[in-house]
Amino acid sequence: MILHCMKKSLWEERKNEAAWGGEEIKSDGFIHCSTVEYFWRVAPNFKGCADELVLVCIDESKLKSEVRYEDGDNCGRAYPHIYGLVNNDAVLSVLPFLTDSNGDYVKNPEIANVED
Repeated sequence: MILHCMKKSLWEERKNEAAWGGEEIKSDGFIHCSTVEYFWRVAPNFKGCADELVLVCIDESKLKSEVRYEDGDNCGRAYPHIYGLVNNDAVLSVLPFLTDSNGDYVKNPEIANVED
């Protein structure tokens, strides 16, 4: 399972579509994702976002598009990038982006068993 973070309002627009992600592909060339294990490293990028966020949990084995694990900033960790649209039947669940009183990410109970 891989995670993609997005605004909840955007998910509400996309959840009934067959596939989504064209805007991300147009701007970045792919759709940024993270493994559950590395999401805590990505989560600070969303701190202070005024919009409500969600974590879209994707079964990469059900994706029709190619997934490449890449270390684009040479940090020693490869992150999954989706090179094409996300077909919604690959979405396993959508979880709230949880934060503590300081606005720091808190791992969802549904994925708490996955070690960082």
